[in-house]
Amino acid sequence: MNNEEYLLMILSDGNLPTGAFVASAGLESYIKHGHPVGTSSTAPETTINFMRDSLHTYAHSAIPFIQHAHRIMGSRNEDTLDRLLELDDLYDKMTLNHVARRASKTQGVALLTLYSRGFSLPPVLRQSSDMTRPEDKITQLVDTLKLKIRQGRTPGHLPICWGVLTSGLELNSERSTEVHLFLYARSILSSAIRLNTLGPYGAQQLLLHVVKPLVRELTNARFGNVTAAGIKPIESEAGVGVGDGEEDQDGPVNTWPLGEI
Repeated sequence: MNNEEYLLMILSDGNLPTGAFVASAGLESYIKHGHPVGTSSTAPETTINFMRDSLHTYAHSAIPFIQHAHRIMGSRNEDTLDRLLELDDLYDKMTLNHVARRASKTQGVALLTLYSRGFSLPPVLRQSSDMTRPEDKITQLVDTLKLKIRQGRTPGHLPICWGVLTSGLELNSERSTEVHLFLYARSILSSAIRLNTLGPYGAQQLLLHVVKPLVRELTNARFGNVTAAGIKPIESEAGVGVGDGEEDQDGPVNTWPLGEI
């Protein structure tokens, strides 16, 4: 088992303190506002439709930010922190719904705390207190970012913090995207179980037979680049994942502007 496979198992652990329980991605509001969930035989179909629409919407708005944050961390430039703050500010401005914004910030800081307290090397395993490891610089950056969030200087949104976390763990961008979409879909199904619109066995069936191809489709999809929204490009990213001369044509999108308003 290689390092990436082991990290995937850790990140997919349902007990991982990521703060995902704080939000249902709008499913609870969808049900409470009288939208039909159907009978026991049609409720899974309704959940599937909601999850598919929600996942597509979220992917088009969040994945460009995750991927760019991942590249910022990988560039190891002196202005890494400033670039992350700029990216975080743009995502905050694009997230119009105050409930979604609050949930995103709560989960974002939870991920940074998870990295600094759960994934950093414990002192007992350090051979020497004088040794400087590459992870130490990442931990310092994460701690500084957390401080900025506490000071109110940056919101600390989930997509940016996820990109920071997975890059710090040396998980490649494709796997980072794949796991994030899987966890997003799983959180919707967990909410459906809590709301009693779907049973635990039914949720597992959907994870295997519906979520898998959906996540694969979105992972392989091409999303807009945040440079189209005014974010400075990274010198080392020229030509990464885009066609010739197309990198600035499309930016991240919000497919539900009227719903947000």
